[in-house]
Amino acid sequence: MRTVIIGGVAGGMSAATRLRRLDEQREIVVFERGPYVSYANCGLPYYVGGVISDRSALLLQTPQSLASRFRLDVRTGHEVLFIDAAARTVTVLDHASGETSTEAYDELVLAVGATAREAAGHPGIPTHTLRTVEDVDAIGALLETAEDGAGDPSALVVGGGFIGLEAVENLVRRGIHVTLIQRGPHILTPLDAEMVVQLEAELRSHGVDVRTSVTIDTVQDGVVVLDDGSVLRPDFIVDASGVVPSVDLARTAGLTLGPTGGIAVDESNRTSDQHIYAVGDGVEKVDALSGGEALVTMAGLANRHGRSVADVIAGRPERNTPALGTAIVKVFDTVAAKVGWSERQLVSARRAHRVIHTHPASHATYYPGAQSMSMKLLVDPESDAILGAQIVGGDGVDKRIDVLAVAVAGGITASGLARLELAYAPQFGSAKDPVNQLGYVADNLRTGATAAIQWHELEDAVAAGATLIDVRTAGEHAAGAIPDALNIPVDELRSRLAELPDGPLVVHCQVGQRGHTAARILAQHGFDVVNLDGGYRTWAAGAATRVRQPAGV
Repeated sequence: MRTVIIGGVAGGMSAATRLRRLDEQREIVVFERGPYVSYANCGLPYYVGGVISDRSALLLQTPQSLASRFRLDVRTGHEVLFIDAAARTVTVLDHASGETSTEAYDELVLAVGATAREAAGHPGIPTHTLRTVEDVDAIGALLETAEDGAGDPSALVVGGGFIGLEAVENLVRRGIHVTLIQRGPHILTPLDAEMVVQLEAELRSHGVDVRTSVTIDTVQDGVVVLDDGSVLRPDFIVDASGVVPSVDLARTAGLTLGPTGGIAVDESNRTSDQHIYAVGDGVEKVDALSGGEALVTMAGLANRHGRSVADVIAGRPERNTPALGTAIVKVFDTVAAKVGWSERQLVSARRAHRVIHTHPASHATYYPGAQSMSMKLLVDPESDAILGAQIVGGDGVDKRIDVLAVAVAGGITASGLARLELAYAPQFGSAKDPVNQLGYVADNLRTGATAAIQWHELEDAVAAGATLIDVRTAGEHAAGAIPDALNIPVDELRSRLAELPDGPLVVHCQVGQRGHTAARILAQHGFDVVNLDGGYRTWAAGAATRVRQPAGV
């Protein structure tokens, strides 16, 4: 039996090496059009920034090492031009010799990934993506030229997603002045607006010129004109504006493409042709929340699906689990992570949801070095299922997002987070871990022990007649307050009930906890009261976005 794999790196090489472990006799041929078949593409930005100093550390395997250990026939510099699905052959161009050949297969695995959304160059300005070893070599050469020239070197990064942010950080590390432009109203669009305020502030604190709701209008003779009329003269451009599935081979082979534009596959990654499989960034996944098709471009999924395809080809039944879209990025000293859907997605899909914001510390506050986190949990109000989560902070973000991802995968409800038994010592967490705290809030809302409104709902509530009560200390109130809030500290609340007006009340503190206590006091004294979710800190972050959010469904 002969299996041909088109494309290496995560999905293709995972399929090839796993298949060899399962089948020693099979002939396995890998065609890779580039010079490198196995490299750490997630580490590329950090080589640009000098965090990873040894270029060879990025090159995980070579054709020779793969042949020695796995008896794989790996051919770099070989581009598959055409798939004849009926004949079960591929036409291959050898870039070194210029000759083409026809290669037969019993099973074919497409692992060709995705390509940059905007691959066109810009006249007079070197432009590169940041996806391959060749890209970082080219950017490295540009950096050396820019650093050796007169004046302060500068770069324009297009796109504020995960790759764009990593590119920005590492260019700054090299002493480059960076302008970051983002088409939408805020960077890192998988997160909601109020959650990225801290991240944008972190970028600006390191000298990054962050510009949102702006795109390139024209580029001519080394001058970039943005659509807001502003002019830039960068030494080079890094295009991180996104990717699209590479589907040309699939299309010409007659394979079915899905509604997202990616290659349609079944739960075993089999395409519409029973002898052709597909994995990686160019393939549609099943969204864990909607059950519909989605494009999720994550290295972990590519590796996992490459492995599962090998199992299927070897005769071992294997099915993909739906994709959660778990992701994380670190920009200077700030970490942002997410799993599942954002509030924006839920509103767009008109799906009912409940929102919870908390601002816990990474570990016990009495132990030195505790760092604040901002956490957001999205919950189905009927089933109490976790629909999504976002965390921004420093230490401990990775641990908590992974716990939440496992909770979603395991079907643990939002309230069930309160009952998780998590590792605790003062330097690692709190006796009430931040994940547990999310569960306590979720349970209070589920059971009706408290009611809450969101930061973007406050204006309408006040306009409808509600009175806002700030239950923080007088000093906190004086340092910054929501307009027209009446300040009555929570510790004085019982003795000052007579000062409260008739009608509905909205209470708030700094992060929500004292607000919950105040709401419980007032509710038991007969007041109509809700707590402002996430307190003043969440409201301030939301107000800073200057983007009015939908009030929900």
